[in-house]
Amino acid sequence: MSTTERPRILVVGGGYVGLYAARRILKKMRYGEATVTVVDPRSYMTYQPFLPEAAAGSISPRHVVVPLRRVLPKAEVLTGRVSTIDQDRKVAVIQPLVGETYELPFDYLVVALGAVSRTFPIPGLAENGIGMKGIEEAIGLRNHVLEQLDKADSTTDEEIRRKALTFVFVGGGFAGAETIGEIEDMARDAAKYYPNVKREDMRFVLVDAADKILPEVGPKLGQWGLEHLQKRGVEVYLKTSMDSCIDGHVVLKNGLEVDSNTIVWTAGVKPNPALARFGLPLGPRGHVDTAPTLQVQGTDYIWAAGDNAQVPDLAVGEGAWCPPNAQHALRQAKVLGDNVISGMRGFPQQDYKHANKGAVAGLGLHKGVAMIVFGKMKIKLKGRLAWYMHRGYHGMAMPTFNRKIRVIADWTLGMFLKREVVSLGAIENPREEFYEAASPVSAAAAAKPSAPAEKAKAS
Repeated sequence: MSTTERPRILVVGGGYVGLYAARRILKKMRYGEATVTVVDPRSYMTYQPFLPEAAAGSISPRHVVVPLRRVLPKAEVLTGRVSTIDQDRKVAVIQPLVGETYELPFDYLVVALGAVSRTFPIPGLAENGIGMKGIEEAIGLRNHVLEQLDKADSTTDEEIRRKALTFVFVGGGFAGAETIGEIEDMARDAAKYYPNVKREDMRFVLVDAADKILPEVGPKLGQWGLEHLQKRGVEVYLKTSMDSCIDGHVVLKNGLEVDSNTIVWTAGVKPNPALARFGLPLGPRGHVDTAPTLQVQGTDYIWAAGDNAQVPDLAVGEGAWCPPNAQHALRQAKVLGDNVISGMRGFPQQDYKHANKGAVAGLGLHKGVAMIVFGKMKIKLKGRLAWYMHRGYHGMAMPTFNRKIRVIADWTLGMFLKREVVSLGAIENPREEFYEAASPVSAAAAAKPSAPAEKAKAS
């Protein structure tokens, strides 16, 4: 870590906003004008819209993440967390992955911590739930689902088999609908290779407390998506929540009870709770309160954007806030980067204003919904054409040319080669087999000489 006399721009978070804001700042900055430091617990940024496709095996997991050090070669990248911020002294306390905490002074601050899964105190959820916020969870879900098919194909116990082949998804927004669509698609493909498992043996359940799914694409397309999933055999329960899931026994508010080894939780997000320790003004739901310039209210050296910020939506009007999606995060990051440079040079700030361009969602191979906005006109697409729009939009939005090419290569290969249906469950605990082979030696056993050693001593 460098210690320079140059002003430091500290970027807290290396997600979509953190990565793009840092890139923008470095691009606009004059040589030696400032030091850009990015702090994140992970050394990579995850493109979250591709997590369902990664879970289904359509995209290699490595191609969904962008290594921060590679794309930010002129920045300091610290792998750790910012635990607290002292605004009076302009100092952040850094907790690295290992070792003691230390203080890092800064002159300008960018808060881009993003969001975490929004959960509720439901008995059994912490022990049995699977989230979909990171690439690790997507890989884990894929391995887990294929492992359930392995179990079901190999057992003669009907109860174990039924529990293994029941998949419950909670949350019907983008993440939930796309994930259940992709996983159902993958499981349907995989069943062809299991003599004792058919798609009819599987049970897919989608639960949402709202009265519709995919609200982001509008009521008509949301209804089409709902009917499409139902035609594929997915049970959808709306205006319903989960009461408990202890030991995989799922109890829903509507009285339905099912046993399942797979409970996927995608019921929304909330701002990163670490924000509460930063001493920043927060909105009613925990977001950092910002002005239209993305400056934190009451400050002229702190900016925030993305899922952890409450940004006024000037394109909609008074009282509206920008929704937490990649479309806004990308554009906010660019304005934020420009404003940090302007603030550093004493120039006026620019307001963030962006009219919604629509929304796209993939529901499995060749299936999707899309709403494209042109001025006051809305074009609604469904099926294969919408799926092409979904892939086209996110393929372009994927950060870096390197990753764009890799993702497109995965898609191209998928057109000619069959989907991989290999479960690498052992990857989650790779040392287990070696641990068993090495058989830990107790202190008493280590002190006692072996039989061959005793014989040698006697002779």
